[in-house]
Amino acid sequence: MIELITHVLCPYVQRSVIVLQEKDMPYRRTDIDLANKPDWFRSISPLGKVPVLVTGERRSLFESAVICEYLNEITPGSLHPEDALERAEHRAWIEFGSGLLNRIAQLYNAPTREAFDAVRETLADLFRQLEDRLEEGPFFSGEPFRMIDAVYGPIFRYFDVFDSVVDLDVFREVPRVQAWRANLEARETVRTAVSADYPERLLAFVRNRGSYLSSRVAEALADPA
Repeated sequence: MIELITHVLCPYVQRSVIVLQEKDMPYRRTDIDLANKPDWFRSISPLGKVPVLVTGERRSLFESAVICEYLNEITPGSLHPEDALERAEHRAWIEFGSGLLNRIAQLYNAPTREAFDAVRETLADLFRQLEDRLEEGPFFSGEPFRMIDAVYGPIFRYFDVFDSVVDLDVFREVPRVQAWRANLEARETVRTAVSADYPERLLAFVRNRGSYLSSRVAEALADPA
């Protein structure tokens, strides 16, 4: 059985888990503490990052994009479109999604309200760009569920949690993005890519960042009403 080395909060891990579950592949998941990496992990992850996929032959693959492509290639029913140009377009928007993750990190690390609001406006603009590309749902290119949907499920999950403590208002005037977000949230492979206590873990992580959002999280947790 293959093994996936993971961290409980990593969105790139979630991509791989979603693909594994979409492909109905049996696997074993091993969570590690990235702040205290075990010695054996360094030998299989040259960059010191998760996820890492350990195959049945005990060979290891690192980088989530590589892992997802490998899983897609060794199983029937591709998660990519058949048309080469459409496939390339999907991969381009996957990279766009990675850029969104970088902006999200800037959001929860922003030290001041002003910096936080600036990143929030940037995110709103990026989602407006995404709105212009989306087709009618339920997923990125309608039906069926694709690799790109596995990438955006973890992105939207951040906002499911953040919206519980602060009104980010980044999805204004993007009805197709909002519908896509809701459809991904409802999909079992996306929902079960994280543990049930993921929201609490994410809020605890953000609370310790010493940022503007940290203070908002602390306020919300102190006064849950």
